[in-house]
Amino acid sequence: MKELLEDVLEGHRLTSAEAAGLLKARGSDVWEITAAADLIREQTVGDVVTYVRNQNIHITNICRNLCRFCAFGRPPGAPDAYNVGDAGIRAQVTLAKERKVTELCFLSGVNPDFSAERYAEMIGIAHGIMPEADIHTMSPDEITWAATKSGISTGEVIEMVRDAGLGTMQGTGAEILVDSVRQQFCPNKILTAEWSRIITEAHNKGLKSTATIMYGSLDTADDRAEHFGVIRDIQDETGGFTEFIPLPFIHENTPLAKAGLVFGGSIGREDILMFAVSRLFFDNIRNIQISWGKVGERMASLGLMAGGNDFGGTMFTDEVSVEAGAAAADYFDPADMQRITNDLGRTLRQRSTVYGLID
Repeated sequence: MKELLEDVLEGHRLTSAEAAGLLKARGSDVWEITAAADLIREQTVGDVVTYVRNQNIHITNICRNLCRFCAFGRPPGAPDAYNVGDAGIRAQVTLAKERKVTELCFLSGVNPDFSAERYAEMIGIAHGIMPEADIHTMSPDEITWAATKSGISTGEVIEMVRDAGLGTMQGTGAEILVDSVRQQFCPNKILTAEWSRIITEAHNKGLKSTATIMYGSLDTADDRAEHFGVIRDIQDETGGFTEFIPLPFIHENTPLAKAGLVFGGSIGREDILMFAVSRLFFDNIRNIQISWGKVGERMASLGLMAGGNDFGGTMFTDEVSVEAGAAAADYFDPADMQRITNDLGRTLRQRSTVYGLID
């Protein structure tokens, strides 16, 4: 392992099999890996830690997928199902404008009633109120559903929502890009090849996106490393990913937990190694985000010592994480971020969605 890490520091590109081996590390090897990742982070992005001032715009919890890892989605007609409608969108975006956010994140189930035209309409409402903000929404799964609902191609959907005001695309719905795992916990979602095709199509049409992984449910270290390989191959082709975001599975209230199929999410060793091996593996993605809403502020601090360089966003509530059991997924004050970065001897900077620094 030490020889492998030395090779990586000298420019060797990890294979997926090598990444899987590092993800399985135990004991003092974990700290060797994080130390190497921290060196690569310093060489790649320096000592700046970034965050984006953003707000989630909650649209609907009605979802056609009802994935087994999710506690947020509701079937149509459920007593606690909601769809905020145009008035709800306007109210939330108006509040976001008062808060001076630079990014609007639509948080939504894949509502079976939403067509491509409806997605474009909702984006247009937000863009009309805050043309200065980056509207960050539309996962590949939503693109596919919108195309099916409207009877048009996915490329036409991408162009329609881009023209309506979409700024960047969400690289969510990826979970684990290993079909044998996907079919166990999200059988209604698109498969790996389709996710990859659509995100590539969006990149080729000029849209940037995030890249994510959800780990700690039914997946193994080998599955996680295979997912890494899919993402890196796409980035080699398009260069369209702005960041990689490891998202630990929040298990408490999910169907997987209620069925007794999982008894906990990821643990600290796995989290640290996901941050570190992500940094070592993705030689073509500059930014590794530590999702404070998923891991908490203390683990976020450790993640910044293990290859991470970004906190994500201020967020102003994340109902997906809260419903699953992450009670702390609310608002992260930049003053608290500053306290963490000061402790690490790093510099905190606000950024745009695509990582331009904001004075």
